[in-house]
This record gives sequence, C-alpha cells and structure tokens, in this order.
Amino acid sequence: MTSAPPIIITQPDLQRIERLLDGLPDYGPAAEALEEELSRAQVVERAELPAGVVSMNSRVHCREEGSGKDYHLTLVYPEAAGKEGTVSVLAPVGSALLGLSVGQHIDWPTPGGKTLKLTLLAVEYQPEAAGDAHRK
Repeated sequence: MTSAPPIIITQPDLQRIERLLDGLPDYGPAAEALEEELSRAQVVERAELPAGVVSMNSRVHCREEGSGKDYHLTLVYPEAAGKEGTVSVLAPVGSALLGLSVGQHIDWPTPGGKTLKLTLLAVEYQPEAAGDAHRK
C-alpha cells in the first residue's frame, strides 16, 4: 500500500460531505474511506483553494499509468452520480480524487480486485477556484 498524498479541501465541501456521511443509512467501507480522507485533509476557505486542486464538482483529466488511458471525470455528490463521466465522492476513486493536486498519483481499486495507478493531469473546471466562487 502506498502512502496517501496530501490533500486540500474547502470548508463548504467538508461541511456538506460531513452532513452526507451523517445521513447515510448504511455506513460502510466507502463512507469509512471518505472519512479517512477528510481526517487528513488541510481545510481552507473557498477563496483560498489553489488552482489545480480537485474540489466537489470539479472536472478532471487523469491518466491510468499502466494502459495510458485518459479519463475525464466530474466529482459529484451521490445524487448526481450515474451520468457518464461522473464519479460519486462515495466511490473509491471519488474519495481518492477529492483534494488531490495536479501531478499527484492515486491508487484506484477496480471492482475486479486490481489496482490502477491514476495521475491527475489537469483540473479542467474547478467551481471553487479563487475568484471563481460565483460561477454556477
């Protein structure tokens, strides 16, 4: 197991995710993994979030190192998941992406038991970037 990279999240994301976790009827491994991510995160105000950091509703470009396959994903809350290109913050890859900075790597466990290594290449859209807080 590799050590997890440092992460940064915004105070509003933290508050909303904590409410989400508190309201789950079944607090399973996915919720526990997300809680672990939150516990090690550096929390900043929305205006202090650096560019190139994945926040909720960010669209990201990442590459799986083994195959070279590119993914364009949007990190969403569970109620918005299900559309092509979206990943829930409660999914293993979603909780791993939250707070990640461009250039960092994560391990993505697949349903088949393999682990893929993803590199974050770009944050294509970051709704909470400094100076961008009013964009919807």
